[in-house]
Amino acid sequence: MKVSFVIPCYRSEKTLEIVVSEIQNKMQQMTEHTYEIILVNDCSPDGTLSVIRRLCADNENIIGIDHAKNFGQHAALMAGFSFVSGDVVVCLDDDGQTPADEVDKLLDKIDEGYDVVYAEYKHKQHSGFRNFGSWVNKKMTETMLNKPKELYVSSYFAAKRFIVDEMLNYKGAYPYVIGLVLRSTKSICNVEVNHRERMVGESGYSMKKLLGLWMNGFTSFSILPLRVASYGGSLIALIGFVYAIIVVVRKLVDPTRMLGWSSTISVMLILGGLILLVLGLIGEYIGRMYINMNNSPQYVIRSVIKYNDK
Repeated sequence: MKVSFVIPCYRSEKTLEIVVSEIQNKMQQMTEHTYEIILVNDCSPDGTLSVIRRLCADNENIIGIDHAKNFGQHAALMAGFSFVSGDVVVCLDDDGQTPADEVDKLLDKIDEGYDVVYAEYKHKQHSGFRNFGSWVNKKMTETMLNKPKELYVSSYFAAKRFIVDEMLNYKGAYPYVIGLVLRSTKSICNVEVNHRERMVGESGYSMKKLLGLWMNGFTSFSILPLRVASYGGSLIALIGFVYAIIVVVRKLVDPTRMLGWSSTISVMLILGGLILLVLGLIGEYIGRMYINMNNSPQYVIRSVIKYNDK
């Protein structure tokens, strides 16, 4: 069986060679498998591309992909998927936190018949901010994408080739790998692995990037936000109708009663805020539809780096 490793690379000039070496050492022990490594440079501002060029020059089973601009982790994965030739695809991080030397645990579960296997960590070595982001992402995928509550999703996973081929059929400008996996198969499981501390630096996921990732998830694969907006609007309208009846009854019972301007303004602010929220949500969906209809690319590849390139 041939295993294809796909690694999105960003600010990893100091860690990438270590990760690749760990993969090579592990696969040398697993002689029943052949392998290849796809390294996707997502327009990293440091020397990551130079490291990829050096690795490709020394190893004929490593392919480098250089993006023309930063498209994000999920777009980098999709770019890597288009170059794989293995029977199983394994995705992992470039910072050394995902243990490449435990890939056999994922592959064993694939051999048992599962289509996708996600690594699960008992003790995550992330910052509090990243752990909070992971918790929000977990709740979002459960609510919006119907992810089973017992399933843990992470950036370290293995998938059979037919799942990856199905994911590549998605041509939208905003890929969300978790959503693509969940819509492709139900045969998914977890396997426990260790989670390491970062070797150097810190996570490249800022709050802005996390918000953009969550927005991709629920606008690309769910209409639940629109339904929630509709239900919320109906509820507010019902409350407003009931309140109007109460005001009329009070006025009939006590004609001298003064109508309150503060309550009127409060109702107007609530309704106005709700309307703007719903319009913004609808605009987000329409905007993404417009971008997709204009064939905005998931990624743009500047160059492909191979062993025999000069």
